[in-house]
Parts: sequence; structure tokens; C-alpha cells
Amino acid sequence: MDSSALFSMQDLPNGVLYTVPGVISELKKYKDPRLKYWDEFIEVKEPSQEFIDTIEKASASSGDDLRLSPVDKSVLALAIETESTVLTDDYSIQNLAKILKISFRGVGMKEIDEVINWTYKCTGCRKEWDKNYPDCPICGSPLKSVRSRKR
Repeated sequence: MDSSALFSMQDLPNGVLYTVPGVISELKKYKDPRLKYWDEFIEVKEPSQEFIDTIEKASASSGDDLRLSPVDKSVLALAIETESTVLTDDYSIQNLAKILKISFRGVGMKEIDEVINWTYKCTGCRKEWDKNYPDCPICGSPLKSVRSRKR
């Protein structure tokens, strides 16, 4: 489960639910009072590095790397490792899950229908790149992710 699933608390399945330490940290940050009641239902687990590497590589390839936080990537890595369904309303998590054929389910919102690939556009010279760079190799301006026009 990602943070959106725990914030929403709608239609959660019975049984043990997995999440990553970063999700619990996010909930503590927002002082969610329900956190104390979830201990018996949630197993907190850090995914293995090999699964994180898989997510890093896939997110760089799809262009989702700028849209996914380290916690989001950990949630996806744990889903692969535990062969679990990801419970999330985060469309970027769903996008990469769909690409990797990881089962996912929206909790409070409808799931995505199609995969979106992203490229990186310079905010200065407007050149588009398939790869994310720290800044534009041409003019040095920051890059932002944009929907790819390639099909």
C-alpha cells in the first residue's frame, strides 16, 4: 500500500497488508491519528535492492523517474518482491505498475486505462530528451517531464 491507500482507507482487503517504512514516515509526518490502529494489519518491510534496481531501471525507461518519489519506487519494488497487488490512487505508480505488469487497484479513485510514456523538455530552449539529465545539455536550464508524443 502507498500513502494514498492508507489516507483513504476505502475498500481495503482483509488480511495482512504490506507497506514500506517510507509510507509510515509520511503518515507520521502528517500526524495521522489512525496510525496507532494499523499495526496489527500492516507488515512494514523494506524491499530488496535487486527489486529497487528493477524499478529504477523501468522508471528511467518510461520517464516516470521524475514523477515517482523514492517511497513510491519502494512500494512498487515491494509489490514485485511479495507478488502483491499495489493499492494506490497515485497515477504515476499505476503507470509503472501497468508497464511492469504489477497488479494494482485504486482505492478511492478509478485506475488508469492507458500507459503514458514521458520525455524530458528543457524549460529554456524547449529541446526534448529521452533521458533525464541534471540540466539541459544544450543550454543548462532545468528539464521537466512531459507526455511523450511518440507512440
